[in-house]
Amino acid sequence: MKKVFLSLAALALVGSVYSCRETTVKVDDTAETIKVDANDAIDDAGDAIDNAVDATGDAMEDAGDAIEDAADDLTDGQ
Repeated sequence: MKKVFLSLAALALVGSVYSCRETTVKVDDTAETIKVDANDAIDDAGDAIDNAVDATGDAMEDAGDAIEDAADDLTDGQ
């Protein structure tokens, strides 16, 4: 009977070690996925900032042109 209990205990130990290794692999995979997703999000945010800067610059140029045109129209009438 003692051998049966020891065999079951050894089997349980092997099972727990295997389960632990599988969990470690899953954690490593999840960490890698999170890292890749975070890097993608950072790249996307950088692209969005670049686009916003370009749009702001274009809007400022358009506003400057409109002011120049308005000033020209005012001086042409005099």
